[in-house]
Amino acid sequence: METPKERFCALLRSTGREDIDYVIEDLEAMGFFTAPASVRNHFNYAGGLVEHSLGVYDAAMMLREGVLARRPDLEKKLPVESVIIASLLHDVCKANIYRLVTRKRKNEIGTWEDIEEYEVNYAELPIGHGEKSVVMLLRMGFYLEDDEILAIRWHMGPWAVDTGSIEQDRSYRQAIANTPLLPLIHTADTVSSQILERNA
Repeated sequence: METPKERFCALLRSTGREDIDYVIEDLEAMGFFTAPASVRNHFNYAGGLVEHSLGVYDAAMMLREGVLARRPDLEKKLPVESVIIASLLHDVCKANIYRLVTRKRKNEIGTWEDIEEYEVNYAELPIGHGEKSVVMLLRMGFYLEDDEILAIRWHMGPWAVDTGSIEQDRSYRQAIANTPLLPLIHTADTVSSQILERNA
């Protein structure tokens, strides 16, 4: 039985991208494969981040298949390699922001007990969610296509747009106009975190 980490690495390697093994080594060193996907929401346990990333990949491939059934002309705009890269690596920024802490909390009968939970620390490179994932990948020396950069940068969709910034709003709208990979990854992330991972 293939583990989530093994499946994740096999999918990345299937792209044939140069230096992908170095990226996997860097992800390992940063704790990507043992990190949670969130503090209190979806997959908030050790290894949750890699499972969430695989969920986004699965959702993205299902969406891609459905889109191409209606719009086969978009196949070149949604290459499998780019779907793999953008979906699996969209949350690289979460690899080094969580740490496990012990806190006191009252249980259901009113007795104080120690519980372990994650807390988040954005002190290291606080530049934003999608931006940080792109920067971290580029710092690893990993080549990203422009469409992949846009899909990773804006994978949170409109939630990542500062409503008071005309420049951000225009950049986001232009990014969507540039590539269907962006809304595909944003939608896959939403499907995975809000539906597939619900109550998991």
